[in-house]
Amino acid sequence: MKKINIAIDGPAGAGKSTISKLLASQLGYIHIDTGAMYRAVGLKVLRNNISPHDSIKIVEILNSTDIKIKLVDGKQLVFLDDEDVTEEIRQPEVSMYASDVSKIREVRERLVKMQQELAKQKGVIMDGRDIGTHVLPNAELKIFLTATAEERAKRRFLELKQKGYDVDYYQLLDEIKKRDQNDMTREFAPLRIAEDAIVIDSTSLSIEEVLQKVLELFYKVVKDEV
Repeated sequence: MKKINIAIDGPAGAGKSTISKLLASQLGYIHIDTGAMYRAVGLKVLRNNISPHDSIKIVEILNSTDIKIKLVDGKQLVFLDDEDVTEEIRQPEVSMYASDVSKIREVRERLVKMQQELAKQKGVIMDGRDIGTHVLPNAELKIFLTATAEERAKRRFLELKQKGYDVDYYQLLDEIKKRDQNDMTREFAPLRIAEDAIVIDSTSLSIEEVLQKVLELFYKVVKDEV
């Protein structure tokens, strides 16, 4: 079967990574969570006590920052300066830092080059906020996965509670709304729906139902490509 590239965009907490991982497992594709790269930069900025709005200092430390994506037993691991930070970058505070540093053009340009290089061989599922519009504009299948802010906050709340974090639902809801605003209004490669993307609202859908919809779209595209 011919391999294609799949771009899955959408706001924070819409289920992009979950669906992408399941899809990659079913299709034997490589999943690349681009948001994890921005989280790694955000984590370094946080650790160095730098304001997430101080673009000059952030660009300076970026020059001495090494971010690697490694696939181990089908799982994506994120390394920051040779340290596995896969779990640490999921903390709520890191999420907000990631949203702020992602506005900086130099940060996005560097990470986008890495992402495009990873996708050259095809058979890649990449999720983020500007994949279909900017990173992989020629992806054969583009999905925009969304859900209400309330539903996304609920999902994130349950996920973090399950991992043992002490979190407040209303604080998460506020952070998600702020992140949406940040992502949609940033100057460079903002969050928006690609003209040829198919929108899936997952608010009232189960993970299995979303996955089935995406698989149906995939097989249609692959059939049309043959």
